[in-house]
Amino acid sequence: MLVVDDEVIVAKVLQRGLAAEHDVVCVHAAREALERIRGGDRFDVILCDLMMPEMTGIDLHHELSAIGLADRMIFLTGGAFTSAARQFLDGVPNARLEKPFDLQQVRALVNARVR
Repeated sequence: MLVVDDEVIVAKVLQRGLAAEHDVVCVHAAREALERIRGGDRFDVILCDLMMPEMTGIDLHHELSAIGLADRMIFLTGGAFTSAARQFLDGVPNARLEKPFDLQQVRALVNARVR
């Protein structure tokens, strides 16, 4: 699984909380995630922050849609939305979790995805 979050602490919490059951790779920028995926890395689940500098989770979703992988994304949101972000979330079927999230909820959602 891939965790994409510009908040290093959030990524580390997710990595520690999920590592017992999953192989977890963390990156702190959407562009880095995209480069890894385009470079051949494959992930069953992509936990991705929605709002990040430079390239957002929305941008990453658009890029992954072009290669058929956007359905693997689960968005992490901090609640600070632009109207465009709200419209995007309302228009995609991807699951989302609000920060602060409950690790049990994250585990359940991820485990349901990989089954």
